[in-house]
Amino acid sequence: MRTRQMTYEAKLPPAILLGADTPVGLTIIRELGEHGVSVHAVARSREGIGLYSKWATRGYLRPPDEDSTIELLNRIAAEQGAQFLLAIAERDLLVIRAAADAGRLVGLQALVPAAAQLAMVLDKSATYTAAREVGVPVPATWQPRDGPTIETPPDELTFPCVLKWRDPENLGNALAELGIPFLKAEYCHDRAGLKRALARYEPHGRYPLVQAFCPGGGVGHMIFFHRGEALLRLQHRRIAEWPPEGGVSTVCESLPLSLNAELFVKSEALLKRIGWEGAAMVEYRMDKRTGRIGLMEINGRFWGSLPLAYHAGVPFAWYTYAVLGLGMRPDPPRYRARIRCRYMMPETRRIIILLRCRGRLKNREVASVSREICEYFRQFFSPKSRYYVLTLRDPAPFLADMTFVIGRIWRRYLQSRSGSAPARL
Repeated sequence: MRTRQMTYEAKLPPAILLGADTPVGLTIIRELGEHGVSVHAVARSREGIGLYSKWATRGYLRPPDEDSTIELLNRIAAEQGAQFLLAIAERDLLVIRAAADAGRLVGLQALVPAAAQLAMVLDKSATYTAAREVGVPVPATWQPRDGPTIETPPDELTFPCVLKWRDPENLGNALAELGIPFLKAEYCHDRAGLKRALARYEPHGRYPLVQAFCPGGGVGHMIFFHRGEALLRLQHRRIAEWPPEGGVSTVCESLPLSLNAELFVKSEALLKRIGWEGAAMVEYRMDKRTGRIGLMEINGRFWGSLPLAYHAGVPFAWYTYAVLGLGMRPDPPRYRARIRCRYMMPETRRIIILLRCRGRLKNREVASVSREICEYFRQFFSPKSRYYVLTLRDPAPFLADMTFVIGRIWRRYLQSRSGSAPARL
């Protein structure tokens, strides 16, 4: 598939992006393209919005299996002269790193984390151990022992608690083969609920981590680390999430680096302890009422709120290419605090749910819902507002995204009329 040919000849070596389907991939394409890099974008389907950016030199549909995907990447490198490879999804990072270490990438430098560091950030237990060593606050965590019977929870375990897999990428298809659904996070409000949740995994013989729930809002420290030095820094807070009771960030804001300065130093110490190279985000939950802070995870990949960093003037994708690929040392960027970035499709769904379920969502008051709805409309007129997908310099991905959304809604409507499926937003 070909999307658009660039109107100039890039002087820098071309790059390949595996994962042009989301606003994260779109942001990487825009950032590299604006710095003069020819980007070959690979997506899972024709609805990958990154394929429609004016900065995408060529677009490709990835094969369904990993071996064929590696063959496609090598073919692009041979035919187009691409020298660098970037990826987003954790599974893709693992596949690419393994292929690179095995010598299966021909003429391509994989700009992805090293295997040892990637394994550490994907293993929550290893992450928490390293965090404790450098003084990063970690929620109380209990790991049930493997075996056919459930270990008795410790008496000091507090509720509510959250179940998370320590290394979800290594689960593979084990749960699916047993007919057990994979849940990224599951909340339990008492010991009886925890026992029921853990019992689900008895046939598997392995159990998720049980972590004390951390109330409060999300705060992320975005850092680009190179040879033990932080070259880029950005701090942001989550304002809204989808679903409304916790999930993907739909509205986020860049914060001054002067805030939470002591915690930021600890975030840098944690990445240095791991030996990290490249971009990462250290994510916390922070309760303003009590002052309690808890580490959630390290995103050792390009994260969902990367569009905020782009609009705030902190170029993580460009540094990945320039520093790790070319060995350059770009000039420090101009940091823009209090920029607010909005992911409009899920944010609009969130507002619709708040309207429909007013008074029935946990921890939601009618007055706060009203304020959020007013804020939703007010932000359209704020000079500080930016968007995950829409930019005036590159509007085609937004138009393509809207076309695909309308098409899906129309197909669901036709199915509902035929009685084959209910209509949904």
